[in-house]
Amino acid sequence: MTAVEEKPARLIGGPGMLLVWFYGVMVVGAVSRSAYQIATEFGRAPLAYSLSAAAGVVYGFITYTLVRGGETARRAAFVCCAAELVGVLVVGTWTLVEPSAFPDATVWSEYGMGYVFIPVLLPVSALYWLRKAPARKGA
Repeated sequence: MTAVEEKPARLIGGPGMLLVWFYGVMVVGAVSRSAYQIATEFGRAPLAYSLSAAAGVVYGFITYTLVRGGETARRAAFVCCAAELVGVLVVGTWTLVEPSAFPDATVWSEYGMGYVFIPVLLPVSALYWLRKAPARKGA
């Protein structure tokens, strides 16, 4: 028999579990809303609905990497959270500067105001957590 494989270092625990919960909620919210909007009224605001769907995919990948654990997952989550933050800032600013480009809101419109600013606070919190939280050994 070979040596027992070591489990990857966990990224969640304590406040990290709260991040996973919030990202999970955002996956459900963004994916379900965008899927409905794309299926029923895509022609009305294709850019907005496509951006919301993309946000849902990003949220899903971040949730997966946080739960997966390990150093590779930590780096992937960090890059995705940074990209998410850039997306929120770009889309949020775009929706304020050129509101006619978005006849309907996206998850990231006005920095996530429709989602109680969670879309802008979540990546900042996750980046802080991923940078500062000690790696934990698997259970």
